[in-house]
Amino acid sequence: MSNPSKSSRIKVLVIDDSAVVRQVMTGVLESDPGLEVIGACADPIFASERMKKQWPDVILLDVEMPRMDGITFLKKLMQEHPTPVVICSTLTETGAATTVEALSAGAVTIVTKPKVGLKQFLSESAEELTNIIRSAARVNVSRLAARANSAKPVAKNTADVMLAAPTTRAMTQTTEHVVALGTSTGGTQALEAVLTQLPAVCPGIVIVQHMPPQFTGAFASRLNSLCEIEVREAKDNDRVVPGCALIAPGGKHMMLKRSGAQYYVEIKEGPAVNRHCPSVDVLFRSVAKCAGRNALGVIMTGMGDDGARGLREMRDAGASTVAQDEATCVVFGMPKEAIKLDAAGRVVPLDSIANVILGSG
Repeated sequence: MSNPSKSSRIKVLVIDDSAVVRQVMTGVLESDPGLEVIGACADPIFASERMKKQWPDVILLDVEMPRMDGITFLKKLMQEHPTPVVICSTLTETGAATTVEALSAGAVTIVTKPKVGLKQFLSESAEELTNIIRSAARVNVSRLAARANSAKPVAKNTADVMLAAPTTRAMTQTTEHVVALGTSTGGTQALEAVLTQLPAVCPGIVIVQHMPPQFTGAFASRLNSLCEIEVREAKDNDRVVPGCALIAPGGKHMMLKRSGAQYYVEIKEGPAVNRHCPSVDVLFRSVAKCAGRNALGVIMTGMGDDGARGLREMRDAGASTVAQDEATCVVFGMPKEAIKLDAAGRVVPLDSIANVILGSG
């Protein structure tokens, strides 16, 4: 089998002030015959000059650099020439807050890098890195840019590894209602668009957004500063109450539980499901089991199929179910798979989801 021609390869530009990162990242990406690194620049100023000669398909961008920081560069890029950008961020509290700002500004997703053992880490993560770049090249970047500029081959586990298979009977109806949201690539902006439309009095919400550990706290804090409702990273045994949205912490699964007529969440470590932890399928299955017809399930933009089967289980248990439509998705992966399974009772645009949550859409 011949290698792809040079013209058909995905062109990648690496922007990072670390010479080690530039060197190792270039080597890792070029080990994939479908990728071509067209440049490795120390900061956005050098990168801008390089891009005048050849425009990349995907940019791998550090956020903390001299002369021009990554956020400023990203915002400028999304206004002038929207291009898929993958953020390369260190696992620090400060870095997490900055990275969440980058996602809001239109970045596709996050690649995390440790402060020590960087070369070994990047080499060991070669397959994951190349898959992220390939996925980024396929996103609907115009949706990311529009939202940013208008806003402020491994065997897959199923939810069986965390919860027993669903039964045909859900618990009896109560006056408490729960909204479960699941999303991935493009979801940080989509969630911001939905949650900022909600009034302080609305049903309790539980959310899985695919995101690495240490980033979900910063993400929740940012949303909390923008929304009328309370938004926070979930802790084990947190009550699900009206006017509050709980976001599953990165690296742990979140499940809905019920005690009497009250709902609460269980935060639990466990293996990846559909290659993700937290997993939307795990959350949705638990909602199907514990809430049934008292719930609304919403699956939004994201790569892959996590959440599709769980949403079907919710629908079978009597819950209302909704999928975001293709036109407003950054990546029409997760909603598409849910629609294929007849898991979504309705398919609606992003701007209608808040009204659906409030029962008026």
